[in-house]
Amino acid sequence: MRRSFLARAALAGIVLFPATLQSTVQRSQAAPAAAPMAEAQVPAVQPPASGSGDPVPEVVPLATQVKGNRPRSNPDVLAPVQKQLLPGLERLASPPSLALPTTPSQVRIQELRPLSLSEVENLAQVNNPNLKAVALQVDEAQASLRAQIALWYPTLTLTGTSLPTYTSGQQYNSSPVLGTAANTVTNRWAMASSLTAQWALINPQRVPQIAAARDAFEKAKNQYLIALRDLRLQAAQAYFDLQFADESVRIGQESVRASIVSLKDARARYQAGVATKLEVLQAETQLSRDQQLLTEGLAQQAVARRTLAALLDLPQIVTPTAKEPARVLGSWIPSLQESIVASYAFREELDQAILDISIANSQANAALGAIQPFLNIVNTLSASRYSGQLQVSADTAASNGWSVDNAIGLSLSWRLYDGGAASAQARQQKLLAQENRFRFASRRDAIRQEVEESFYTLLKNDRNISTTSREVVTSREALRLTRLRFQAGVTTQREVVDSQRDLTQAEVRYAQAVTNYNKTLAQIRRRTGLDRIALCKPPTLPAVKPSEYDSVNVPVEPTPLAPACAAPSMGRAAAGL
Repeated sequence: MRRSFLARAALAGIVLFPATLQSTVQRSQAAPAAAPMAEAQVPAVQPPASGSGDPVPEVVPLATQVKGNRPRSNPDVLAPVQKQLLPGLERLASPPSLALPTTPSQVRIQELRPLSLSEVENLAQVNNPNLKAVALQVDEAQASLRAQIALWYPTLTLTGTSLPTYTSGQQYNSSPVLGTAANTVTNRWAMASSLTAQWALINPQRVPQIAAARDAFEKAKNQYLIALRDLRLQAAQAYFDLQFADESVRIGQESVRASIVSLKDARARYQAGVATKLEVLQAETQLSRDQQLLTEGLAQQAVARRTLAALLDLPQIVTPTAKEPARVLGSWIPSLQESIVASYAFREELDQAILDISIANSQANAALGAIQPFLNIVNTLSASRYSGQLQVSADTAASNGWSVDNAIGLSLSWRLYDGGAASAQARQQKLLAQENRFRFASRRDAIRQEVEESFYTLLKNDRNISTTSREVVTSREALRLTRLRFQAGVTTQREVVDSQRDLTQAEVRYAQAVTNYNKTLAQIRRRTGLDRIALCKPPTLPAVKPSEYDSVNVPVEPTPLAPACAAPSMGRAAAGL
């Protein structure tokens, strides 16, 4: 089947290009698991009974055997993210994040900037604020991991209990004991501080907490890769929508020109007495339909341009336009089976599910660590100094002194009973890990369904391009023959109107088929990570623009926008007013 496809591609004039952008499928780098996870055993394949013709099913490996218990992202197979704008696009840098226009002149469009697909992708990667926010989430996860790694280091705490303190007071005793003073006074300045160094020798929660933070960091990096690839897909699809809107405007303009020509012919024949008023009304009706089609195309074009501008976060006074016309990008080479297998190895969503399992197991171990012994080594250095007298007679002289103490030892903490809270939390996390295994299976099935949907939709759009292109050619020729018959007086204006409407609808369907094909092609590239595409051979165009007939080259005058209330109502039209 592959040979037949390549043969058809060669006959159709298709040039095959190697995968230069991203043909390598991402392979995850497995890391040693921090905590053992209970995995289901691979069922042994029973050989078929003798005499039976049933095929032997192939053993499918587990995801943890392929990707590891804690898969890590490999950015080497990913095209480097563009950090700077391409030359010539510096003026299209995104405005400040907190910029907020306050006057109409600050949002009035002053420039229409044509952009190619590659320039759109570059602007999206550099300017898009959502991608910048996801990139900051990676830094946040890295900072959280660094905070957990600090559990391996000792802590040093400085405490100042008296910086300084002054104590004063008097004490009076009405029945003093023999040999003691009846009245005492206190008048003392004191300073005291301590420096405590503590290091956890045994901390059962330290390793699982660090493992969970490291897995969360890997999830953040995978989420950034997912967001980056989704952004590229959104930018490409928004650009294709803009191309379709431009085609809709072009088709609407051509339809209006054709309707103007038909209306002129109908009026000329009516004035010559060889046509009826009905034919003139039919031509006017078709002109109104085509003007409505043009109006919808212009509105769709304006919305598509501003949608792309919002995605690229362009300056408020710039509106992008499509530099390249709508055309088929190429043909998808990999088979359905190759696409499915490539998507399993490429999609970070599966790695995310495995990391969720690892995080749940690490949190279960951390919960169990709460009821295990903690052993710390503590060293406390204390120093104090005082000046004055403390509860002595008034005539006693003041005294000065200082002291330095150092204490080192071990401290043990062991929660012997907590009412079963730790065990319940550990069981909760173990059940969450089991839930994530089922979610992995659900996500795996969804990924295959997405690839199959894109593959079959791509085949459908491929057939639609072939059928709609033939429809455009035959409809254009049918309209030409119908006009000749109308000018010869052997047909009616109704047939011309029908032929013209068929041509307009055929051109719209062809433009829609090309747009859907390109969007689906970009979608399957995103879902599989493959870039094996047979690029279409560019058409050979003459250097000189072909001349147009004067009867067809009719200017399309802009129609003034009247208020909706001024439009004739159905009641007045029915009454002949």
